[in-house]
Amino acid sequence: MTLQVFNRMTRQKEEFKPLTEGQVKMYVCGPTVYDHAHIGHAKTYVSFDVINRYLRYSGYRVRYVQNITDVGHLLDTGEDRILKKAGALSLEPMEIVETYTRSYFEDMDALGVRRPNISPRASGHVPEQIKMAQALIEAGYAYATDEGDVYFDVHSWPEYGKLSGQRLEELEGGARVEVAEGKRHPADFALWRHAEPEHLMKWDSPWGVGFPGWHIECSAMATKYLGETFDIHGGGLENRFPHNECEIAQAEALSGKPFANYWLLTGSLTVDGVKMSKSLGNFITVKDAIKTYRPEAIRLFILSSHYSNPVDFSEAALVSAQKGWERLMGAVQLTRYALRDAPEGDAGSGFQVAIDEHRQQFIEAMDDDFNAPQALGVLQNFTREVNTLLNSGEEVGRETLEAIDAVYRELGGDVLGIVPDEISEAGVDAARQDGLIQLLIEMRAQARSEKNFALSDLIRDRLADLGVILEDRPDGTVYKLQ
Repeated sequence: MTLQVFNRMTRQKEEFKPLTEGQVKMYVCGPTVYDHAHIGHAKTYVSFDVINRYLRYSGYRVRYVQNITDVGHLLDTGEDRILKKAGALSLEPMEIVETYTRSYFEDMDALGVRRPNISPRASGHVPEQIKMAQALIEAGYAYATDEGDVYFDVHSWPEYGKLSGQRLEELEGGARVEVAEGKRHPADFALWRHAEPEHLMKWDSPWGVGFPGWHIECSAMATKYLGETFDIHGGGLENRFPHNECEIAQAEALSGKPFANYWLLTGSLTVDGVKMSKSLGNFITVKDAIKTYRPEAIRLFILSSHYSNPVDFSEAALVSAQKGWERLMGAVQLTRYALRDAPEGDAGSGFQVAIDEHRQQFIEAMDDDFNAPQALGVLQNFTREVNTLLNSGEEVGRETLEAIDAVYRELGGDVLGIVPDEISEAGVDAARQDGLIQLLIEMRAQARSEKNFALSDLIRDRLADLGVILEDRPDGTVYKLQ
């Protein structure tokens, strides 16, 4: 079976055929860096991390580009997200950008998300965006207003709406479509905006001092590093309209070629069925989540749902994911412990059939539009058979154990990113430690409910002596290690 992907543009599953044999060029819309990343962001970037990992595992050379949006992403009110945060904290906008860019990469590193090959910043590519806007004006697809704004004329490009299925006659001015003086149509979108004197992030342009629109940033950066047409464009499904739609219009109007051949978009992470977002306040940051749960368990939770589907966040779901990861790591630990004193030879080699079958099933699952939930299921079935073998009392030789370990390292580690190389650094021992601390936290909570404050304080103080600091919150007690 060859790799099949569900292409959001054609709305069907297709065989994946890169433009250049053996190479994949992939662009994924990156974060707007005005706050710490939350688990909703992790849903998208862990999903594309696995896609990136699997493409490389399959033998492709991947150029993965993921931008950093540090200017131009406006709220529905017209305020720049970064400028608003800078004003609230009395900081320079670039201080906000630097702080949260570093925070984002720290969080992704903690989750085992491999860094893109290129992470271009929007503010570092303003000349390319100005050049693209000028070219669109000259080609008759865009126009400048007397105030110094530049808009893309959606009526000039009949294919506008082909990704999302939106029709121009259905678009009306409202929350998502700004109606501004000088626009020819409410759905026309900004390529460049004039800046008021007090605006802090602004550049000189042929139309006066201003700043780029959000959509043109991705078009300019993607084509700069990947060419007029590239293989995969990724991002969140919620940005299909207007952001992705506008990217396509700008790029294809100029080049006359497809912007990207395959559109792979992730479903949202929800809380009680509502998308997790900062604006709704229903989010948990990655930094807070990894205080309580193993990063690998968070990845397992995300991968338990297909990348294109939504997944609902809950404490129970993360607890279940952590337990599932611990079961998996139990077999990994048992395998690696057995390897320490394993006899040379291929005793137990009959298990090679099971190894080959499960590896093939895993590859078939991933070849089916990167079906990580199904691939996880294969790994869990494999784990049950490994436990049966290693607990049977039968002698198992080094060759067989090394072949089992290779499955975990390659499929669980290199592809899914949930099996660490070294148990001593990030394995079951840490999970066991977490479980013991949580048990003591529960005992302390029980003591407090019974007004046994002497025991409660003793547990807290003894944990503090061991470098485990408890923090009581309205939603419960969490801990951090010193």
